[in-house]
Amino acid sequence: MTQAATNVNATPPNVPEEKVSGPWRDAWKAFRKNKTAMVGLGIIVFFVLIALLAPFIAPYGFKEQELVNRLKAPSSAHWFGTDDLGRDLFTRVIYGARISLWVGFFSVIGSIVVGTFLGVLAGFYGKWIDMLISRMFDILLAFPSILLAIAIVAILGPSLQNALYAIAIVNVPTYGRLVRSKVLSLKSEEYVTAARAIGMKNSRILISHILPNSITPIIVQGTLGIATAIIEAAALGFLGLGAQPPDPEWGKMLSDSRQFISKAPWTVLFPGLSIMLTVIGFNLMGDGLRDILDPRMKN
Repeated sequence: MTQAATNVNATPPNVPEEKVSGPWRDAWKAFRKNKTAMVGLGIIVFFVLIALLAPFIAPYGFKEQELVNRLKAPSSAHWFGTDDLGRDLFTRVIYGARISLWVGFFSVIGSIVVGTFLGVLAGFYGKWIDMLISRMFDILLAFPSILLAIAIVAILGPSLQNALYAIAIVNVPTYGRLVRSKVLSLKSEEYVTAARAIGMKNSRILISHILPNSITPIIVQGTLGIATAIIEAAALGFLGLGAQPPDPEWGKMLSDSRQFISKAPWTVLFPGLSIMLTVIGFNLMGDGLRDILDPRMKN
C-alpha cells in the first residue's frame, strides 16, 4: 500500500520542469506572435542600424557638393540621385535618420520625464496641486500642438535643439494626464492602503508601488509618441524652424526640394518615404504593444 501511494505521488519521468515565467517574459512571447508588431520592430531596427552605421555606409560626405552633378537621376554612382547642390541624396537620407530618430527619442524621453513627474504630483497629492497642474495641461492642450511648437521655436530661435525642446513641451500634457489618471486609480488600491497602514512614507509608496504599476501605458504611449515627434520635427524642418543647413534633416530636405518636384521627383520621394516608413514602424510597434500590455485589449 505504501509503495503504491509512493508511485502515485511520484513525479512522472521525462516531464520537463516548467520554465520560469513573468509578466515581461510573457509580454515578449505575445509580442513575437504579433506579426504586425514584429514588422514594425524590424523597420525600427533597420533605421536605427542605418543611423548608427551612417559613417560606414554612406559613400559620400553629406556636405559634399558637386554642382556639375546637380539634380542627377538615380544611378549606380548616386543610388538616390543628387539634389540641387549636387549632394548625394542616399548619403543625406542616411544621415537624416540620425537627426530624426534623435529628435524623436529624446523629445519623447523629455516629455515622459516631465509629464510623469507632474502627473504623479497631481494624481497622488490632489487638492490645489492637482488643480494647478491640470489647468496648466488644459492651457497647453487648448492650442494645436504644431502651432504651439512653432510659437516656442519662434521665441527661442530656429534650431534643431530648440525644435526638440518645443516638441517635448507640447507633448508633456499627453503623458501628464495619462499618468495622473493611472495614479488616481492606483492610490485607492488595497496594497497602497496597506502600505500607508504600516507607516510607509509617501515617497516610498510612489517609488515602490505607484510608478512601477504606471509604466505600461507610458511605454505604449511613448512608442506611438516617437512617431508623432518625428512628424512634428519634419514639419518644423519643412518650415525652416528645425535643423538648419547643411544638416540633412528629412523635413528640411523636403522643403529644399519642393520646387523641383516636377523636374527631379526623386529629391522629395526618398526623404518622404523615409519619414513614412519610420512613422509606420513606430505605429505598428505601438499598436502591438497596446494590444499586449493593455488589459482592456485582452480577451
